[in-house]
Amino acid sequence: MSARTATRRSFRTAAATAVVATVAGTVLMPLSASAAPAADNYGALKMTMGAPAPSGPLTRGGATETFELTATNTTDKPSSFHPWLLLHGAGASPLTQSDVIFKVEGVTAPATESFIGQQDGEWQGMFHPAGKTGGEGFEIPAGAKMTWKVTIGLGKSYPTTNGDFELKATSYSGEVAEGNTASLTFKTDPSVKTGKLETAFKNVGDCKGVPALQCREMDLTYRLTGDGAFKTALYTSLGVNFGSIVKVPNLQLEMLVNGKWQGISTADPYSFMLPTIPAGFSAASGERVLHLRTSFGPNTDYKKATDVTLQASVSLAEGNTYEFSGDETKFQLAPATATTSPSPTPSKSATAQPSASASPSPSSSTTAVVAANTNTKATGTTGSLAHTGADSNTGLYAGLAAALVALGGAVAWLGARRRRATRA
Repeated sequence: MSARTATRRSFRTAAATAVVATVAGTVLMPLSASAAPAADNYGALKMTMGAPAPSGPLTRGGATETFELTATNTTDKPSSFHPWLLLHGAGASPLTQSDVIFKVEGVTAPATESFIGQQDGEWQGMFHPAGKTGGEGFEIPAGAKMTWKVTIGLGKSYPTTNGDFELKATSYSGEVAEGNTASLTFKTDPSVKTGKLETAFKNVGDCKGVPALQCREMDLTYRLTGDGAFKTALYTSLGVNFGSIVKVPNLQLEMLVNGKWQGISTADPYSFMLPTIPAGFSAASGERVLHLRTSFGPNTDYKKATDVTLQASVSLAEGNTYEFSGDETKFQLAPATATTSPSPTPSKSATAQPSASASPSPSSSTTAVVAANTNTKATGTTGSLAHTGADSNTGLYAGLAAALVALGGAVAWLGARRRRATRA
C-alpha cells in the first residue's frame, strides 16, 4: 500500500468512527472522539422518548410534531449531559439543515438553545443550556431527571428520494451507554420506496489497437434505485493512487464526448473533476455512463508498469456536500514506448451508443473540464478524497471547541478539504 493510500484510508477510518461536527469548512472532534468519559460518568444516564403529538406521518412543509425527551441519572453521583440526536435511514440523499425542522425547549430543564449539525454527512440535532457555549453540557443531580420538549418536522426541501427515518437520542460524551439510548421512528407522507445511488466501474480493459497496459479503458456508471429524484446536481471527484511514487506521474484522463476522445484537465495529478450530473437525476433516468480511458503522458517519470487505483466519489453540488457514493478500480498501467501511443479509436465497449440519459451532455460543466491535461508535478496530499459537509453554525461550534478545551478534552481541529476550483 502506498503512503498516499494509507493516509487516505486512515483519515476515512477516523471520519467514520469519530464524533465529528462539521461547520463552515471546519471539522471538530469533540471529547468522545478522543477520550472516554470518567468511569463514574460513563453510562450514568438513561434516555426515554414519549409518543409524538399529533400522531401521524410528517409531510414536506407540513405540521410539526412534538415529544418529550427525558434524561434520567441512574447513579448516586451528579452527571453531565451532552445531548445528541441522530437521524438515520432517511434515504438516498444526504440531508441539509433546511430539510428537517428541529427545536428544543426545556420543561423541567434549564432554558435551552438548539442547532443542527452534520457528522459523516448525516443530520444531527444538538442542544445546550441557553446563553452558554455550544459545548457546555447540562448537569443532572444524582437520581434526578431532566425533561425537554422536542419539535420535529419536514422542510419543504426534504428530498423526494428520502422517506421514513429513525431519530436516536444519546450523548456525544458517553454519559449514555448503548443500552440506555432511546429512539423513535417517524413516517413520511407520501410514502417513499427508498433506494441508493449506485456508482460502479465496469468493462475495465486495454484500449483497442494499443499495446497491453499502455492504455486502459473503462465505463463509470451511475444508477439510482428507489423513488424520487435528486434536487441538486451531483459532483464526482476521481482520486488517483499509484503503486509507486515519482515526481511527475503525468497521468492522462480522457472521456468520450460525441464520439471523440477529449482530455480532462487538472492541475492536480492525484485528482480529477468529472462532468456534473444535472439536478433531477432519478431511477427513471436509467443508467448514466461515462466512457473513460487513461494513459501516461510523454513527460511521465514512470519507466515501467505500476499499479493505478482510481476512486470515484460522488457528492451533492450544494448544501451537504459529503461524498456519499462511489467505487474504485485498480489496474496496471505502463508508459508508452517510443513507437506507440494510445489509439484514437475507442474499443468496442466504448463505441457502443449509450442511451440518451447516459450520454455525457456537452453542457458548460462538461466543457469546463474537457481539455488537454497539463499536470506536470505532484502537489502533495491534495488527492485525498475525505470530504465533509458544511453547516452555518460557525459561532456555536467555535464556542463548543473552546468549552471542550476548558473541560480538558482533546479537541482536534482538522482542515476541511478545499472546495474544488472546477465547481466554480
